Amino acid sequence: QVQLVESGGGLVQPGDSLRLSCVLSGRALSTVAMAWFRQAPGKEREFVITISRGGGNTYYANSVKGRFTISRDNAKNTVFLQMNSLKIEDTAIYYCAATRGLVGTQESRFDYWGQGTQVTVSS
Repeated sequence: QVQLVESGGGLVQPGDSLRLSCVLSGRALSTVAMAWFRQAPGKEREFVITISRGGGNTYYANSVKGRFTISRDNAKNTVFLQMNSLKIEDTAIYYCAATRGLVGTQESRFDYWGQGTQVTVSS
């Protein structure tokens, strides 16, 4: 059974940094492309960032370019989301997702989802 478990969320102030982790179990991380999505209160879930299986290709939503980075440690079956210069509008539940197919930005591409971790940015 494939599972994704996110961690690292919390309450921070604007301008702070936070690193989220996502651990994959039941499948080797090297066999999937990974992504982070987020859902803010009252809004639909949206794409944030994605990384290919080998880590050579990454794609970012315009809203996080220059502030967020994604990385993966296939040996630890873990993907990371480093979030810097956080803004109030980054407040959301953050979900990691995995796809057996090619990297992409659409939710429908992704086969496995975590339960999410809350990130709150507030002064």
